[in-house]
Amino acid sequence: MARKGILLLSGGFDSPVAGRLMSRQGLGLVAAHFSLEPITDDAAAVKARTLCGLLEIGSLYVVRVGEAFAEVAHAANRRFYFILTKRLMMRLADAIGDREEAEVLVTGENLGQVSSQTLASLRAIDAIARRPVLRPLIGFDKQEIVDRAKEIGTYEVSKGPEICDLLGPPRPSTHARLDQILGEEAKLDLDRLVASSLRGVVAERFKADGPARRVPTGMRTAA
Repeated sequence: MARKGILLLSGGFDSPVAGRLMSRQGLGLVAAHFSLEPITDDAAAVKARTLCGLLEIGSLYVVRVGEAFAEVAHAANRRFYFILTKRLMMRLADAIGDREEAEVLVTGENLGQVSSQTLASLRAIDAIARRPVLRPLIGFDKQEIVDRAKEIGTYEVSKGPEICDLLGPPRPSTHARLDQILGEEAKLDLDRLVASSLRGVVAERFKADGPARRVPTGMRTAA
């Protein structure tokens, strides 16, 4: 069993439940939240901090990706927006994993709920990750996940509206080939997007009985 993983933590139902399932298996977790700031406010990041407290996760990285995601939406074919941004998040999570010496990445993805969670899309997303990607909810349906969220006490925090599709297309691709994705990524300066997204990122360290502390970190930014 891996000792430490990076949990890609949104403000929704899925990823907190995935994190709890993996922590029950003995996996230590560090959370990474990808905020659409400055396009949106910090409401989702505030939710992520609250969820870390509920899940007893001691460290959180909040990465502001709004400008990078907007560049993806404008420079590449928007049909592939969700896959391209998921691959960018995997690059960023891997960079955080380097800093934390984590062995795996953990996501709340489950098969078929949205366009980036088809088999073809997941295959394209996994192709960029330098670590194994664990998806403990892969066979769950939405109601099962919501029921688990209620059991573990994260439901009330997660039930608010999600804005992750703010920049997405009306008809996203569901069966993208890897060669199509690589062709779209060739339109982007990925090294720069990764480096700019991680610039100034700090680890927020949580105490069991107190608020988070922001701890500056020097991070490698390999794309």
